[in-house]
Amino acid sequence: MNNTETIFALSSGHGKSGVAVIRISGDKLYDLFLRITNRKSADARHAYFANMHDNTGDIIDQIVGIYFIAPRSFTGTDVIEIYSHGAPAVIDKIFEYLRDNGARMAQPGEFSRRAFYNNKMDLADIDGLAALLDAQTDMQRRSALQSMMGGDSHTYDAWRTQMIEISAYAAAMLDYADDELPANIGNTIREKTQKLYDEIENALSRYTAVRAIRSGFNVALVGKTNVGKSSLFNAILGANRAIVSDIPGTTRDVVSATLDIGGYMVNLSDTAGLRETDDTIEKIGIQRTQSEIENADIIINVQSTENSPHIPQTIKSNEIYVINKMDLSTDKKIPNAIYVSAKSGAGIAELTKIIGTKISAIAKTAENSVAVNARTRGLLIGAARELKNALDCEHENYDIFSEHTRRAADAIGKILGTITANDVLDATFSQLCLGK
Repeated sequence: MNNTETIFALSSGHGKSGVAVIRISGDKLYDLFLRITNRKSADARHAYFANMHDNTGDIIDQIVGIYFIAPRSFTGTDVIEIYSHGAPAVIDKIFEYLRDNGARMAQPGEFSRRAFYNNKMDLADIDGLAALLDAQTDMQRRSALQSMMGGDSHTYDAWRTQMIEISAYAAAMLDYADDELPANIGNTIREKTQKLYDEIENALSRYTAVRAIRSGFNVALVGKTNVGKSSLFNAILGANRAIVSDIPGTTRDVVSATLDIGGYMVNLSDTAGLRETDDTIEKIGIQRTQSEIENADIIINVQSTENSPHIPQTIKSNEIYVINKMDLSTDKKIPNAIYVSAKSGAGIAELTKIIGTKISAIAKTAENSVAVNARTRGLLIGAARELKNALDCEHENYDIFSEHTRRAADAIGKILGTITANDVLDATFSQLCLGK
């Protein structure tokens, strides 16, 4: 990919808007900026109001233009930003002008890819940027922003630096006499390797919580047929999304919706009732219910006052037991259960609060940890495995110890992008939108 071609894209949202932002990146764009703003000279990082003309002299629009000179820009190349009116016809005309002047439409993520090549961002920062662009709740924003601003990169870089140092000392132990090396160097590098291994394992243990913050907490409503799961689903959402009927087995598939609880994104699922059945379609629905239970961060076990509800003595930390249809019976005998009425709305606020409390407890385990995603998880598992292999080496085999810690450092390098392949880059940058 040519890093000096002039590329452009709409960085703001598509559709009619008050203002559109068009970003241009390339090599030596000063002359193009003067033509766009109809000026004889211009300063970098200064906003200019101008009438933008096409190549025939007709006015395209009144714009504000800013010129960022390399390397002091998002991409590290020259960058022009045009702020025009957001009418689709105006945007199309500006795009036409840019094409006529030798520019081409950017590919998804191409601006960020240039920033990566010019050492403005590493792959961990790019992962954070992608998560930020997808953020729908405040907690998703906070988590992504920490990664994008280098929080994760700092940790990964520190780990990799230590691994390289450990590998170098282990290799040196083969070539130097004991009195030429720091005292107790063998024990020291093993202790440091153990500490790194523990830190990476700790980060991996928090993967589920980080994944939930980034992608949403999976909350599943489960229970037998006709206990009011669908009514409860609608009551929590405050909208009629699921079909409600007195006929047992009405819900035969998973019905899902997203909502914001306490700043966290929640993927709420209404599932098929659990019972023995000969109905082929209902059986498929029950199988999907089992899958939802396996993937759920929180399980809401729904029972009914009509069917002799029973709560086990031991309740898992991710389970909530709800007894529905309290409007049919005011007798609240069972402890550790939340009584609600999906019909009247009684108890729904309390249930939502408890869901939020459990979510906060899960999310707390992800605090002060790197945001492990699907890409980085595999590489961290590989790094931990190599460190464990190093620790399992015999004390005299420091050549093998050195090789394992070097491989661990390479795995962390792939997270940052200091060691990577084109297919990894393609997959990472393609998740970004045009103009980023």
